[in-house]
Amino acid sequence: MKDKTGRIIYVGKAKALKNRVTTYFHALESHNAKTRKLVENIYDFDFIVTPSELDALVLECSLIKQYNPKYNILLKDDKGYNYIKITKEPYPRISYALNCNDKNAEYLGPFTSGFTAKQAVDEVNRIFMFPSCHKVFPRDFRKERPCLNYHIKRCMGVCTGKIKQDEYNSLIHSAIEYMQNGSKASVERLTEQMYEASENLEFEKAAKLRDRINAIEKMKDGQDIFSDKTYDFDVVALAQNVELASIAVMCYRGGRITDKMNFFIGDEYDPGQMRSDFLVEYYSARTDAIPKQIYIDKEMEDSAILEEYFSALCGHKVTVTVAQRGEGLSRVLLAKQNASEYLSMKVGRTVKEINALEDLAKLLGLPKIPTVIESYDISNLGEDSIVGGMIVYRNGRPYKAGYRKFTIKNVIGQNDYACMQEVLQRRIQRYLDGDESFAPLPDLILLDGGKGHVHAVQQVLDSMNVSIPLYGLVKDDKHRTRAIAAQGEEIQINANRKLFSLMTNIQDEVHRFSLSFQQQTHKKKTYELELTKIKGIGEAKALALIKHFKTKQALKDASPDEIASVAKVKEEKAIEIYDFIKENF
Repeated sequence: MKDKTGRIIYVGKAKALKNRVTTYFHALESHNAKTRKLVENIYDFDFIVTPSELDALVLECSLIKQYNPKYNILLKDDKGYNYIKITKEPYPRISYALNCNDKNAEYLGPFTSGFTAKQAVDEVNRIFMFPSCHKVFPRDFRKERPCLNYHIKRCMGVCTGKIKQDEYNSLIHSAIEYMQNGSKASVERLTEQMYEASENLEFEKAAKLRDRINAIEKMKDGQDIFSDKTYDFDVVALAQNVELASIAVMCYRGGRITDKMNFFIGDEYDPGQMRSDFLVEYYSARTDAIPKQIYIDKEMEDSAILEEYFSALCGHKVTVTVAQRGEGLSRVLLAKQNASEYLSMKVGRTVKEINALEDLAKLLGLPKIPTVIESYDISNLGEDSIVGGMIVYRNGRPYKAGYRKFTIKNVIGQNDYACMQEVLQRRIQRYLDGDESFAPLPDLILLDGGKGHVHAVQQVLDSMNVSIPLYGLVKDDKHRTRAIAAQGEEIQINANRKLFSLMTNIQDEVHRFSLSFQQQTHKKKTYELELTKIKGIGEAKALALIKHFKTKQALKDASPDEIASVAKVKEEKAIEIYDFIKENF
């Protein structure tokens, strides 16, 4: 697909090309912002017929690399290098590190995510009961009483001086082996040591080794970062919301997770296609790191083609499958959890906010969760400076890039209903006229007002053939949110704390935003009226000065030459304006 300049903006493949292209132009309003923007910029098409699906996949990958199209997936990862540090002390410590600059230490890694390194460090320190304090051994032997961790069996108690150096270093080697080779090899080594200690009548040592073996076996029952599978495999899982998506890739090598990467990408029309496009782009850039097994979280139509393509890239057979049971499924669920957490972190969605939106949808009987909410308020000072404010909440959080201000133009006097009608009419008309800054329409509209406001604005929506759920926010006599108003009834929300908090935040925010704009407008009009007191300065010149300099301080700092240029007056008049501002502002 090309734009009007002939630049390639999207590359895609399909068995039925006509059907694939048609999906972009049907039900445009149901698409996300990215897809709508793509469609708006399509000016021309070109296509290439290939002998097979595999050839189409290879060609697609090649063209994406060559032209870097704007609307194809561009991977943005969370990549940064991390290490596991083992100090070279008489009693070494194992810790997490961001670099490997210490010459008096050995390192495992690098890992491209702190998740891997931190989880491994926490796990081995817990299993092998290494000290977590900052004491230096043997210097600090028996200087203080053992800490609480020793008494609750979370530390072996090196500070007591009872742990020999060779015994401790043997445990360090076991811990390193555990991280490098997985739990099975580590258990075998510790079991040998336990039997050896028992034969030598070192029963206390044998008991400690038994406890560590039990700890490792217990850890294997959960979703830890190690695997008993000795072959190499990757796990890929996707999480997405209305507009965005995240994909987590977790790499297992030799039974342990060696890497975890998160990718934040734009939403595609078809989630199945997104997975396929991602896998092609990801592994095409890593041909030397393609494992024999790739587990995915959902079936894809072109899995067989991908297997053939990846096998050709790396020179060995590659299998792409959906994990259905056992450890493979647990690894997919873990990757899915990581993708969801990363997406939540990026877009600011919390469990509390999601639950509040779900409760709101149930309470109002909405067809879907209102991920995009717009709220409106009218603010005025008597009959002067009447303005409207529009705020946007996305996924339960303020989306300030979507906030809009309206100066009331067609209503004379104080008429809240008419002002609200004007604001909504202008907002929707901008969308219908194709103004991208007013797209998309919201899932829910909340007015700062009661049944009368809802009834008035519903007339506007009906006249414009727009169907959006519409409600009001009613306040009590203490100016606090009390209920949600429909056209025929009020719906109490006090009993639901999460929902009450969300509605209160929205109503307070739209009131703050509209009031702030009203105060700014009033100040500008005040300055404008003051300037018109100067002979020869009418509303047009005064307004030009206010619009250009924007703030009172900027106007005071302006030179006579700047004033003359903006107001289009002679030097003598500019000096007169300058003196007036200095004296009165």
